[in-house]
Amino acid sequence: MKKYFKHKINNLLIINGIVTVHYFEFDKNYRNEGESHDFWELVYCDKQDVFCYADGKQIHLKEGQAFFHKPNEFHSLSANGKTAPNVFIISFVCHSEAMRFFEGKKITLSDLQKKYIYTIIDEAKRSFNIPFSDPELKKMEILSSPILGGVQMIKNYLEILLINLMRSTTENDGENSLFVNTIELGGQLVKKTVEMLKDNVYGRVSIQDICNSTIYSRAYLFKKFKKTTGKTVMEYFINLKMTEAKRLIRERELSVKEIADKLAFDTPNYFSKTFKKKTGMTPLQYRKRSSL
Repeated sequence: MKKYFKHKINNLLIINGIVTVHYFEFDKNYRNEGESHDFWELVYCDKQDVFCYADGKQIHLKEGQAFFHKPNEFHSLSANGKTAPNVFIISFVCHSEAMRFFEGKKITLSDLQKKYIYTIIDEAKRSFNIPFSDPELKKMEILSSPILGGVQMIKNYLEILLINLMRSTTENDGENSLFVNTIELGGQLVKKTVEMLKDNVYGRVSIQDICNSTIYSRAYLFKKFKKTTGKTVMEYFINLKMTEAKRLIRERELSVKEIADKLAFDTPNYFSKTFKKKTGMTPLQYRKRSSL
């Protein structure tokens, strides 16, 4: 009788602990005083751009780029004074030798790698009680009823993200990488629909406009888009408008009425009701909280 061979797993890197997970919506003038700690910190710029400072060196992060602060490195973060950025920050403990690869690294993330970021954020929201935009938070409290295995999922997805980043910057995956990214984008129909929605975030676009442009029926568009994104086309469009609205509110250049007009809402009242439904706050309440 043949014996099965059991392969021993040699871990490239292991996350030993999660310290904090944050998704910040910063004011355009945000700047912190800086700190240092004995664990790693990953900073990812999701919207607009930010400046990281590492031991006196300035690193400009554009949308879609990430930077790693190594343990005991004095670092700080600031907005550019013009636009209000959205920033994901995760700090974690990792003693693996492979982490030296990330020292001082600035990396542009692929669509697949961004998906890992968003999955970590989602798992964190369902595992921890994370106060709104609190950069001074030192300890995350576990929710009274956290999602099953949430912290382990954060660890696992972070390890996958780090290994994927190492691969993407040292190897050429060729056709396989292109194939995976196409799947992650849900195909050309969803990709083109999202592009149309983003291009018209300051205006209006109808389902019929999208169908005419993509040459697909309404029924097929609804089914494909909902299956890929989990949202209807119009839900997705409203979410894009709300994300843009939050940025404009934090930049403090326009009034609520002007923002409503800019984003093509029929009335300021309808805009405010939609904003509160999506965020749990009125535009003025959000503006006040974002300046804390």
